[in-house]
Amino acid sequence: MVIDGIYYALGLAAAGAVVSYFTSPWWALPLFILAAFCLYFFRDPERAVPAGPVAVSPADGKVVAIKAESPDRQRISIFLNIFDVHVNRTPISGVISDVKYQPGHFLVASKEDASSQNEQNVVTVDGDGTRVVFKQIAGLIARRIVFSKNTGDKVRIGERIGLIKFGSRVDVIFGPEWEVAVQPGMRVSAGSSILARRTGAASGAKS
Repeated sequence: MVIDGIYYALGLAAAGAVVSYFTSPWWALPLFILAAFCLYFFRDPERAVPAGPVAVSPADGKVVAIKAESPDRQRISIFLNIFDVHVNRTPISGVISDVKYQPGHFLVASKEDASSQNEQNVVTVDGDGTRVVFKQIAGLIARRIVFSKNTGDKVRIGERIGLIKFGSRVDVIFGPEWEVAVQPGMRVSAGSSILARRTGAASGAKS
């Protein structure tokens, strides 16, 4: 479990205890329910990471779009609702070559405009002759993006790299050396679901 969930749950439970003491347990019930939800929301299950030349999903959620960003780059967009695990993981092994924070709006994360207009953290990972970019994108409810790594850090495929608190979106951008393995409407799990497979063509990966 992410430590934040324990802090939130303890704070809400303490507030519930105070309300219950001075009024009635019924008035405190919503606070206890929220405390339990925080423990559920900030869960962080272990995942079996697949082997081979693959890229895994950086987030739990539903694939809402697969778009061509340019003639040789494809974007997979994943929407996370408040019931999904919100811990993010790196899609490939390699070195974090760039991290950019982009301020923006807080549009509904399932909408296409959220990819370009919402507040986001853009992370680039270079490894084994390829480059994958993924974006942690805030949504209507999510107002805090957490990223626990730094530029220059080495990461392993499926390694935890942060989280987005509450409903949000993650975009993953692949070069021409990757073949997309999912379709819109599919549900994926961070660290264990394969989003794309290497085809062996590394040219253009870092353009």
